[in-house]
Amino acid sequence: MSVQDPSQTERPRIHGRCDARFAAVREAFEENVRTRGELGAAVAVTVDGVTVVDLWGGWADAARTRPWERSTLVNVWSTTKGPVALCAHLLADRGLLDLDAPVARYWPEFAAAGKEKVLVRHLLSHRAGLSGLREPHSLDALYDWELTTARLAAMEPWWEPGTRSGYHALTYGFLVGEVVRRVSGLRPGAFLEREVTGPLGIDFTVGLPATEAGRAAELVHPPAVPSSERASAFSQLTPAALAALANPPVGAAEANTPEWRSAEIPAANGHGTARAVAALYGVFAGRGSHGGRRILSPQAAERVREGQGPCRDLVLGAGLEGETEVGLGLWLSGPRGSYGPNPRAFGHDGFGGSCGLADPEAGVSLGYVMNRMGPRIADDPRKMALIDALYSAL
Repeated sequence: MSVQDPSQTERPRIHGRCDARFAAVREAFEENVRTRGELGAAVAVTVDGVTVVDLWGGWADAARTRPWERSTLVNVWSTTKGPVALCAHLLADRGLLDLDAPVARYWPEFAAAGKEKVLVRHLLSHRAGLSGLREPHSLDALYDWELTTARLAAMEPWWEPGTRSGYHALTYGFLVGEVVRRVSGLRPGAFLEREVTGPLGIDFTVGLPATEAGRAAELVHPPAVPSSERASAFSQLTPAALAALANPPVGAAEANTPEWRSAEIPAANGHGTARAVAALYGVFAGRGSHGGRRILSPQAAERVREGQGPCRDLVLGAGLEGETEVGLGLWLSGPRGSYGPNPRAFGHDGFGGSCGLADPEAGVSLGYVMNRMGPRIADDPRKMALIDALYSAL
């Protein structure tokens, strides 16, 4: 196949299906390509468990030689945190994990450095004070599960646990994931596959098997920020925020490597399709059920969005206006409308733009994935355009 001139491929065809009622979502998706700098992407929507939107288009690589296909996978960064939270809530629903118990009940080493009273709910709600490691932590160290979890168990919190949220960008997955491992005997990737994605046929993995590498889209860096602006932004970060966001620094270049893909980083290296993200968040939207199969009890599904109190996030505060509120694993839409007009809708954004959304009142879930990363911490304009279009059709 000959390589097309990129100047002739700015408006690639959109593929898939979209119910007529949700034509506005298709229009927003096409507008993302035309005016919002989309390279390759996909969006899926379910209503009451039925897929009503399943669209994809664009390019899976920066050189525009590989079209984005129906089966294209992409790293969704922190959108992975929703499925990891699901693992913890599954265990809690079965009576194997008490979210109000000290973490040290399941992970005794964690009690070091004054953390004996840190609760499991504090891990899920980014309130454990462990937003990032105090000592320098390399990428190679991040790929080492035992080393990373041992360092987290030994460290002193940055702030008093339980009092405020501070985004645990990379550490969240190791903290919640190690509790999942201590209780179930499996890391969250294997547990999720055994309990949810395998039985339901959901195309999502934590990390990426080497056999699936040919399906993976290439991530593309956000637009470059002038070095002076970058230096100014970093100078305003607290030590807890720097530890969360830059120890170690990660981005598209790192996430495109075999080493990143083969590791298990449950806060940041889930790989899947938009359909898969919509299905996983659809478990929450369906009050614990998906495709006629019950995964969680309605009570457990509701508990995921149990707000832990609004506050200005200690890590993301400089990049987000006003207060936000985290539930037990996911963020509430709140007055910002991050996940639509229902303030009790909830979801999670991924670095650069991806997201998963659940709205039990509307019976709606949405998955959006892309490979050209945007510069925002949350509420990427492409994501918000799709959400606005979805709710306009309901």
